[in-house]
Amino acid sequence: MLDLLTSGLSVVFAPKMFILIIFAVFLGTLFGALPGVSATMAVTLGIPFTYRMAPVDAIAFLVAIYCASITGGGMTAILFKIPGVPSSAPTTYDGYPMAQRGEAGKALGVQLICSAIGGVFAAICMLLLSPQLTQAALSFGPSELFAISFMGLSILTSLETDNICRTIISGLIGLLLACIGLDPLLGVPRLTFGTRFLTSGIEMIPVMIGFFAVTDVLKQTNKPAKLQAVGDNKQSVSAKMPSIKELMSVKWIIARCSVLGTVVGILPGAGATIASFLCYSTEQKLSKHPEKFGTGCIDGIAAPETGNNAATGGSMVPLLSLGIPGGNAAAIMMSALVLKGVTMGPLLLVNQPQFLAATFSSMMVSNIIMVFAAIVIAKIFVQILKVPYSILGPTIIMMATIGAYATKNTAVDVILMAISGLIGFVFVTCKFNSSAMILGLVLGVICESNLRRAYTIAAGNSLWEETVNIVSRPVTGIILVICLVVLLSPVVKPLIRKKKS
Repeated sequence: MLDLLTSGLSVVFAPKMFILIIFAVFLGTLFGALPGVSATMAVTLGIPFTYRMAPVDAIAFLVAIYCASITGGGMTAILFKIPGVPSSAPTTYDGYPMAQRGEAGKALGVQLICSAIGGVFAAICMLLLSPQLTQAALSFGPSELFAISFMGLSILTSLETDNICRTIISGLIGLLLACIGLDPLLGVPRLTFGTRFLTSGIEMIPVMIGFFAVTDVLKQTNKPAKLQAVGDNKQSVSAKMPSIKELMSVKWIIARCSVLGTVVGILPGAGATIASFLCYSTEQKLSKHPEKFGTGCIDGIAAPETGNNAATGGSMVPLLSLGIPGGNAAAIMMSALVLKGVTMGPLLLVNQPQFLAATFSSMMVSNIIMVFAAIVIAKIFVQILKVPYSILGPTIIMMATIGAYATKNTAVDVILMAISGLIGFVFVTCKFNSSAMILGLVLGVICESNLRRAYTIAAGNSLWEETVNIVSRPVTGIILVICLVVLLSPVVKPLIRKKKS
């Protein structure tokens, strides 16, 4: 193990490679902060830089971009309510309200520290437990993946406890939108209304940008033109590290979400987005003060940011151990390595253990460098918040338009963003929940595809018998029972209180 660690550090701390890692961290943070540039796209944009690199150096470089892009996405989520990457969407729930109160610095500090801790924890797990964790992940079938993604949907009943009915309706609308496009198993068009533009489904990033950024700009237009996005000009809005006391208050959140994010990241196809939503919903359920979530508390930033960064390390475990990418970004890295003649699979760690060593070392070093890089970038970004909203609002719309167009380089996504923004404004006006709709859209496709695969492979002579076989699987059954308890708790708790009183 010591030889493996020494080998990895020698790769990363080679003068030329160390400079490239620093460059990759800045590049990834900037890519992640740009609306519409997902972590997968950030890794893809980084591939041209690896053409002349050795395979081991290439994976170290791409891993640094991957880790930094996840963190960079949280910065714009906090400052502008624009998730830079899909996994940063839950960060907007509490990060943006803190920025509105003039506490952008504290929010950014918590985000950076928690991101670094989550990433470092996942890297250590990857080095120590890679083969064992991979075998555990392989035991998860479609039914278990459905149960995990459905657990993420169980947050619907807690997003607005005073308005559960409209929140659930919003989530169901999101699930309906997730059904648009080609059937995941049969390839038959559904709800496309005869237009080819909807064949590929509703693109997640333009919808998220529309519902979060455009809707908020429309809301702010009803306020005075000199309104500031963060307090007034005299307040300090630079990124600052949270105090020891504040960090200690979220230590168990960081610990739980590091473990949960790593486990979810290992599951093929799950990725940082599910990890982020799942960590947020889990911590909201476990919190002694769940009503504070969504109002601007550091717990609501620590949970998703720790989880999505821990998932980056987890997604590398099946890639290096079995040649199975844990997510889209890992699949892009695999493609880049295959082009260099690297054969991915179980024998990779036996014949060329330096790949694991380089990946681990790159994640460790990049997560530490990332804190300092993000502080520098955040100082630039927060200066924008001192601009009057009459200028900042149109600038945000311009950034959102560029981000939506960059997703597929089509004007359709820009139109989709604009429509989403208008619908989001109607949602807010009518007291519906935009976050619930986004949650349904993000997790709907994953839930449906895994549930249908589970029924396809389940043995049984009837639908009921197949359902029993699926639910009787130990992990699936336990998770679904937890989901049922979570979904019914907002209804049962008031009845219990009423009975006691």
